[in-house]
Amino acid sequence: MPPEPKKKNGRFTLLEFKNFRPYQVDLDSYRQARAEYEIEEWIDVLLGAIDYNPDSFARQGAAPQDVELAKHTMLTRLLPFVEPRVNLIELAPQQTGKSYIFGKIGKYGWLVGGGSMSRAQMFADLRDGNHRKGLVTFNDFVAIDEIKSINFNDDKEMGGVLKGYMEDGRVKVGSTQVEGDAGIIFLGNIDVDDMSDGRDMFRELPEIFRDSALLQRVHGFIPGRYIPSLSIEVAAKGWALNAEYFTEIMHMLRDKRETLRYRGLVERLVRVESATGETSNREKEAVFRLCSAYMKLFFPHADETLIEDVRFKNEFKRYCLNPAVKMQNTVLRQMQIINPNEFKSKSMATYLVR
Repeated sequence: MPPEPKKKNGRFTLLEFKNFRPYQVDLDSYRQARAEYEIEEWIDVLLGAIDYNPDSFARQGAAPQDVELAKHTMLTRLLPFVEPRVNLIELAPQQTGKSYIFGKIGKYGWLVGGGSMSRAQMFADLRDGNHRKGLVTFNDFVAIDEIKSINFNDDKEMGGVLKGYMEDGRVKVGSTQVEGDAGIIFLGNIDVDDMSDGRDMFRELPEIFRDSALLQRVHGFIPGRYIPSLSIEVAAKGWALNAEYFTEIMHMLRDKRETLRYRGLVERLVRVESATGETSNREKEAVFRLCSAYMKLFFPHADETLIEDVRFKNEFKRYCLNPAVKMQNTVLRQMQIINPNEFKSKSMATYLVR
């Protein structure tokens, strides 16, 4: 209908809608397709699926191992997309695409920009007796961006609720039990010269993020310094896996049955040894959870037969286990710097492939 006299706008009425989706989302077919690729090829497929050009990572003069590390670190950002309740922190230089990955890839996560954030928004709004559910209850992850400048209405309250939720996925708000499968992701900018396990990388962060009790609940640290800055060259070129299809696949991999399946494979593969005979449950859970997520991402076709293959074990160690241990160890190193009285003498167990 055209605009009527003295009215600014006209109107269109939608009479019919046909969904454009020229594919079927089937995990078994996806797994079968993965089996046709070498791991290096598959990494490039995944990068294309999130709209990145794999060739752009081969910067001039970059050594092959540096290119591989940059690609692997970029894809590490996808772990909360495939595994329930993965808690991560990433500090990286500006313009490395943090906000793009967590804010634009898929429809199942939520990116909170700088500004203010309340317990009600995050967990539950109990005002007026409506008990509206918070972001953690209906998203795969909640990524809190620009943590240097984020403002919580009540730091002490938010810190307590975050610690409770990040521990086991549930927390009591008032008389309401809040449960969710969303991972919590903290994102911030840092000067590349400050990025070192041996330095206090959190020194410019608000006190809420310098609480070692909160950091204990973070499963891994993403070293964003390895990811190249955004440029026109990083945009995907040529053919690529459909991004919408891929995000549906990642969401399906979070299903409880799928999670139990991959976790079982990881537990069969990994042996834990400790010089003291004791291993922190939080530490072990962090490493195993990250390994399970990596396996879903890089080896979705893994099964009880494949995990007995020597070549697969070597690739699992290289692309899943070693990175998971390093991510958790970086968290421990930061806790030792922030709270040396409690953590200075602590060390991680040894994680081996059986």
